[in-house]
Amino acid sequence: MRVLPSWLAEPLWDQFAALLPVRPGYHPDHPLGCHRRRISGRVVFGTVLQLLRFGCSYEATADTTCSATTIRSRRYEWVRLDVFAEFKRIALESYDRIVGLVLDRIAVDGAITKAPGCGEAAGRSPVDRGKQGLKRSGMTGGYGIPLGRVLAGANRHDSRLLAPTLDLLDDLGPLPDDITVHLDVGYDSDRTRALLAERGLHGRLAHKGEKAPIQAGQRWHVERTHAWQNAFQRLARCHERRTTVINVFFDLADTVITVRSLIRRAWTTHRWDERPHRRL
Repeated sequence: MRVLPSWLAEPLWDQFAALLPVRPGYHPDHPLGCHRRRISGRVVFGTVLQLLRFGCSYEATADTTCSATTIRSRRYEWVRLDVFAEFKRIALESYDRIVGLVLDRIAVDGAITKAPGCGEAAGRSPVDRGKQGLKRSGMTGGYGIPLGRVLAGANRHDSRLLAPTLDLLDDLGPLPDDITVHLDVGYDSDRTRALLAERGLHGRLAHKGEKAPIQAGQRWHVERTHAWQNAFQRLARCHERRTTVINVFFDLADTVITVRSLIRRAWTTHRWDERPHRRL
């Protein structure tokens, strides 16, 4: 089964490969001058995409072309090089340059998913009979482009994660003078309003006791992005234990979402050789 269509997978790999250092096919320190040839980065990258999309184990994904040990070791190698974070940053910069990020209105919301791996960021889930769960406080731009997230246990309240989530705005470079933050009823408190006022942000909050559709505003963008992220089974049911590795898969998923949205929105305004034949 194909993980991603070629019009999306090939551009992703071309940019990812440009971030990797040049490595010889054989290890130069081998005493006999030869050894088992190094597995191609393209093969490992495709395998990591399979892990992200289908959520299966490393052993189930491995085959004769790439073992589970190779997947893990190459993943840690790329983590040390900070490739995935740079990959996501380039995708955001490309989207901002070609289409434009809408940063004058952002949305923040939390989402709880299962975490049977009981990792560093897991906690008792209040919506799943106390089983281990993972909460992500996600932030998106005006059209749902993921800007970042903060991971915590499922028992952490959304409002407690608002401050570290808004801190991610500092990594986006110059920001508009007036920014409106759209929040749901879980953030309706004087503490939240004071936090937004300290940062010079305007808040549009749903009020407790009033029907949400009346004041939904632009909050649906972040809810849709949570659904996009949950389509990657690795994120919907997290078996990883280390927060660093969980963020790697989130960075990769956010990059796929950003590039897919970029191609879709640029389809009517730009032309390129590998442009899909129809709008997606």
